[in-house]
Amino acid sequence: MSAKAPTARLDKLLANLGYGSRREIAGLARAGRIVLDGAALADAGARIAVTPDLPTRLAVDGAGIDPPPGLALMLHKPLGVTCSHKEAGPLVYGLLPERWHRRDPALSTVGRLDKETSGLLLLTDDGGLLHRIIAPKANVAKRYRVTLDRPLKGDEDAILAAGTLMLEDDDKPLLPVGFSAEDATHATVTLHEGRYHQVRRMFAAMGNHVTALHRDRIGGLALPADLPAGAYRVMDAADVANVFSAA
Repeated sequence: MSAKAPTARLDKLLANLGYGSRREIAGLARAGRIVLDGAALADAGARIAVTPDLPTRLAVDGAGIDPPPGLALMLHKPLGVTCSHKEAGPLVYGLLPERWHRRDPALSTVGRLDKETSGLLLLTDDGGLLHRIIAPKANVAKRYRVTLDRPLKGDEDAILAAGTLMLEDDDKPLLPVGFSAEDATHATVTLHEGRYHQVRRMFAAMGNHVTALHRDRIGGLALPADLPAGAYRVMDAADVANVFSAA
């Protein structure tokens, strides 16, 4: 027997999705602007089943509602956009629909990419999922494509694989890092930890300088080739499972 779907009050559900206050949701219902399975819902206090297909069944002003809580997104972060108010510049949240800024629970980035790094960024309102991904025991690897200022010396693979490289101001060496040279000034690295500006700092420790950095994979989830910079996509169960699979 399948599990019974959880239920929620209509006004609370839509308010938490950013459609307005409960009073405003009640006004939308009285005006016939909220429709479930083709029939107007006049009672904003009605309880409805929160099923996975609800965004296709429940509409506000003729448009299906946003995904309910438990949302996970993959976003192609462009250069110049930040994940934190501590950095100057527009935030990644500005790339999402304005209504989503009022969601409760709020969307959070799963880790960060700095302003000058592009690529795959995950966001979710599911705290449990967020912590599962970032927990060290999950060992979710992250792959970056690196462009360097100076040619590779040829010993980078051995240095990074040894697990002995020390970064300035750190008190313990890096975990082993996967490394693959693409040509003289381009390489791919795979990290199993997430220290502050790790890729830039580890190449600096080896006497080089990173001029461009792009993350293209988290775990077994690759940045889709058809997802342009600045765009996002709602993740399905298979996408989430791929995060925890081997690349």
